[in-house]
Amino acid sequence: MASSENYVSLLGTKGGPAIRPGSTMPTSNMIYLNGKLAVVDCGLGVTRGLVDQGVHLKDIDLIFITHMHSDHFLELGPLLHTAWTAGLKDTVTIYGPAGLQAYWDSFLASMKADIDLRIEDEGRPDLKTLATITNIDEGEVYSSEHFTVTAMRNIHPPLIDTFALRFQSPDNAVVFSGDTAYFPALADFAKDADLLIHEAMLEEALGPLMARIGNADDRLMKHWLRSHTFAHDVGKIATTANVKALALNHLIPSDDPDFTDQHWHKAVDPEWSGKLLVGKDGLRIVL
Repeated sequence: MASSENYVSLLGTKGGPAIRPGSTMPTSNMIYLNGKLAVVDCGLGVTRGLVDQGVHLKDIDLIFITHMHSDHFLELGPLLHTAWTAGLKDTVTIYGPAGLQAYWDSFLASMKADIDLRIEDEGRPDLKTLATITNIDEGEVYSSEHFTVTAMRNIHPPLIDTFALRFQSPDNAVVFSGDTAYFPALADFAKDADLLIHEAMLEEALGPLMARIGNADDRLMKHWLRSHTFAHDVGKIATTANVKALALNHLIPSDDPDFTDQHWHKAVDPEWSGKLLVGKDGLRIVL
């Protein structure tokens, strides 16, 4: 998609895979940097989110997945299939943790009858030839004339292969925290970035959220506390990193009307005095 400005669009800003009436959508993002578009995570709703940003699906050719939780990759297969029906003919390169290839192979198997029919009846290329998946580890995972992408393993148990990503062009740097517990080393990874997009949890809202969800025991709460970052700690990361702007994403919760942007600002402001954006689905942030 041609553009004269560099930007990030938060397509889905909800933490977790479930959606309910009135909720936002799970995690997906897009970044346009130095003339190149990339998709970052493919939670439920990514396809609609991209189209709403004016993206022609047939032109997508670069995707990054931060980790193998469903709210970050559930719609990867449907996105590629829909792009294929919209005219995709060139290979899409996908970077992500081990496990993505098995997911993609299983998706193709589940859709074999439809794919075979469309190849025969509509003259489409074979979808399985249009995706190349590369497993990532820490360090540089992608480099082109447009930008480089570096990965850093973060803290998101019980998963091990779970990453923050830094997009670096000659003029801009953007860092996605991925899903992570409070991780002070991320400040060095995000040093002097134009934008840090960091997951965030609102401490005072977790009890009401758990009551609404109604889980049978405390395992979900334990997961939140060991695997995600409180908003005030996100502020500490942004300040230490000296970033130009901070966007809160993967919000826990994102859909409780009793907790508004004011609550997020109140949590972050004591630790961060710079530009703060509370994520909303479809929010475009110009760099």
